[in-house]
Amino acid sequence: MAIRLVTTAASLRAQSRLLLTQKEGSSQGLVPTMGALHEGHARLARTAVEQNDVVVASIFVNPLQFGDAADLDRYPRTLQDDLALLEAQGVDLVFAPSLEEMYPDGQPTVRITSGRLGEKWEGASRPGHFDGALTVVAKLLHLGIPATGLPGANAFVTGSGGGLPAYRAYFGQKDAQQLALVRQMVADLNFPVEIVGVPTIRSADGLALSSRNRFLSAEEREAALVLSRALRLLEERANARKPLEVESALALIESQPLVELDYLEVVDPRTLEPLAENCRETPFRGEALAIVAAKVGPVRLIDNLPLSS
Repeated sequence: MAIRLVTTAASLRAQSRLLLTQKEGSSQGLVPTMGALHEGHARLARTAVEQNDVVVASIFVNPLQFGDAADLDRYPRTLQDDLALLEAQGVDLVFAPSLEEMYPDGQPTVRITSGRLGEKWEGASRPGHFDGALTVVAKLLHLGIPATGLPGANAFVTGSGGGLPAYRAYFGQKDAQQLALVRQMVADLNFPVEIVGVPTIRSADGLALSSRNRFLSAEEREAALVLSRALRLLEERANARKPLEVESALALIESQPLVELDYLEVVDPRTLEPLAENCRETPFRGEALAIVAAKVGPVRLIDNLPLSS
């Protein structure tokens, strides 16, 4: 069946209801994106298709999470290529709303506040970014609730029975801070959805896939590989239960002149709080997340790697 494209919330609900009825579906998955899709997004879509009867992907470049108007303007719009990629993964329905559809009154007066967790790491470098991201994710999670067969209804369950569709939403683990914040929002505000994190996809040379990679020159792309190498250095030491020696990873990054480091840190995977300093000086035990962000040429890149021993 060919993929279906809708641009309004009303059409999304109608098509969701129709697809669930046609497939006698018991579950619906949502894959929120900003377009300019790559293999990482394809993996999100494939995972959703494997786990749900009906899958909806959204494509919307959200202005609320861009602090720089030039960065918003430069963000690539590749709708036809995105539709082809999503159709190849088996996605049923794409919701690609206009700015006016998402924010009919212009800038929304009421927004989600990301709190203390949203003010560190990426939030410190991009003030307001996560408030904007969570606001649009909240809207999309509500709009993506699977519609029942009842006219005008938009009911749901989350695995509790009752014969109504289960509901899951899929986010990449590469955006670790965003994933942590979405999970916290869903828990704090009782959103009726299960959040599924999907592992990062990397190119053969180790660079984490990103829609922004296309803006790197060949020389800048080669320089950017130092980020994943630094993370792998920490991973190797964690696997061997050795002190992490974060300073060695820092020195590796700082040896690359085209890379302007923002942060490299080892944090708690759930709270993203820095771990105690003893993991740098004594054998590593337990679980952690190594996170890094840097500017390479004109492009800001983020990456992370789970650590365990």
